[in-house]
Amino acid sequence: MAVTQITKLEFGKMVQAAADKLNQQAEFINSLNVFPVPDGDTGTNMASSMASGAKYEREESSDKVGDLSAALAKGLLMGARGNSGVILSQIFRGFAKGAEGKDILTARDFVEAYANGAKVAYKAVMKPTEGTILTVVRESAQAGLNKIKETGDLLEIVNAIYEASKVALQKTPDLLPVLKEVGVVDSGGQGLVYVLEAFDESLSGKEVAKSDDYKPAKAEVDEMVNAMDRQSVQGKLDPADIKYTYCTQMLVRIGKGKQVTQKFDYDTFYNYLADLGDSLLVLNDDSVVRVHVHTEHPGKVLSWGQQFGDLQTVEIHNMVWQQEEIMEHDEESSEQAQEESPIERAKKEQQETVDTAVIAVASGDGIIKLLKSLGVTHIISGGQTMNPSTQDIVDAINNSGAKKALVLPNNGNIFMTAEQAAEVADIPTAVVHAKTIAQCMSAMLEYNQEADLDTNKENMESNLDSVASGEVTHAVRDTTIDGLEIHQNDYLGIVDGKIVETDPDLKTAAIEMVKKMLDEDSEIVTILYGEDGDEETAQAIQEAVEDIDDEIDVQIYSGGQPVYPYLISVE
Repeated sequence: MAVTQITKLEFGKMVQAAADKLNQQAEFINSLNVFPVPDGDTGTNMASSMASGAKYEREESSDKVGDLSAALAKGLLMGARGNSGVILSQIFRGFAKGAEGKDILTARDFVEAYANGAKVAYKAVMKPTEGTILTVVRESAQAGLNKIKETGDLLEIVNAIYEASKVALQKTPDLLPVLKEVGVVDSGGQGLVYVLEAFDESLSGKEVAKSDDYKPAKAEVDEMVNAMDRQSVQGKLDPADIKYTYCTQMLVRIGKGKQVTQKFDYDTFYNYLADLGDSLLVLNDDSVVRVHVHTEHPGKVLSWGQQFGDLQTVEIHNMVWQQEEIMEHDEESSEQAQEESPIERAKKEQQETVDTAVIAVASGDGIIKLLKSLGVTHIISGGQTMNPSTQDIVDAINNSGAKKALVLPNNGNIFMTAEQAAEVADIPTAVVHAKTIAQCMSAMLEYNQEADLDTNKENMESNLDSVASGEVTHAVRDTTIDGLEIHQNDYLGIVDGKIVETDPDLKTAAIEMVKKMLDEDSEIVTILYGEDGDEETAQAIQEAVEDIDDEIDVQIYSGGQPVYPYLISVE
């Protein structure tokens, strides 16, 4: 029997079927990731995004399919994770625009709404690439437009759209050489095929397996890391246990000012400060050097800096006094909790916030500590395998209490999500397109808390390309990429998104990768060892670098990051 319209009932079933299908197939979609690394999360991202869309659709009280479509689009927007999730949200954003005001959808309404979804998705991507989910949505939409000329039966039309999507998916390796080399189809395109398969099954009355207990692994455990949220734990620390009283930070303009007596030399500059305290971090480029150190002699730190240049910014915090205040605050808060209204507490918290929130996506206690020492005010826990959603980023911005915000995604797969969040946030927000933690650290060297958003964005993005970012992880399957034969469980060295080294031995892979990153202009190598790395291997990498050029400064930090045993940057 022919189906000529989609009502609230049919539409709700189709959406839920798509969410269930993506949940069931998430791991398979993940396995299609071109790089054989354990952070291929396209399936997880699309499943999580669609689950959010389905939740919004279920909670919409209207009987109009146009309103339900808008709710689906809103849920997808706010739950979108990764580029694949964002593009999926844009497809249904366009679909919702096409269905706007409709009580039910006729066959033509459905076809035209889906075709509009394809157009909106293409417009959302700055440089559309064929051989991706965009190809699949465009060609399947065209199949629908062709089929509506022959019939008004939605069963035939949706089936034609689904069948065309499968054909388009099989063509993706011919359009993207890297897919053909690895022997996979596009993962995002495969995700869309599953959505359309679910639509086809649901509309035709086929039984679709349910997945009511959807739990997308790490995706639901993202949290904001904010010092204020840690006070009850920090309050247990005895101020007497704090070794150095003053957290001292300064930004020095190298060679500028009236008191310059020395030409900047990194080792000389660093070694003097190392004797004054701990938690030392020194980062520099040709024009500035940023310092963070815990010390008993902040005056000596500032005087030392002035010998190399003038002081652009200075911050000194008495950590013993801060700890005493925290302990007093915790005692008072337990007594006042019943007396203060939620509004009064919100006002108090807002008074303690910053004018500009600098929000970075990162994971690993050591990395978080480094970024905060450089001026990052808020951390969204996430990154590879844990892409935050649009809602996560919007919440971080809106809850910051700041007047404006800068967001550093630190992962190319989070760019579109961050930009989407910036558009709907309550305060002016700019995205600094740092792809890696190394680029984030470089960008923070250029941050000026007194500058406006546009100036900071321009300055912070100006030197991103000067940083080479390397990642060491393990292969999850056998494959061949760019002529490199890769075996499962081998270790991979990835530099700026390109696999350059593979070896069964972790230390060898890391050393050979960093050798390929060095050139005659290299000055600083920074090694962050993660959960699966260790300081001993990091020191072996340092020795290998110094054997090549003993004038290169090598810095080693415990990053604590998951997935990648070593993150290595070269500047």
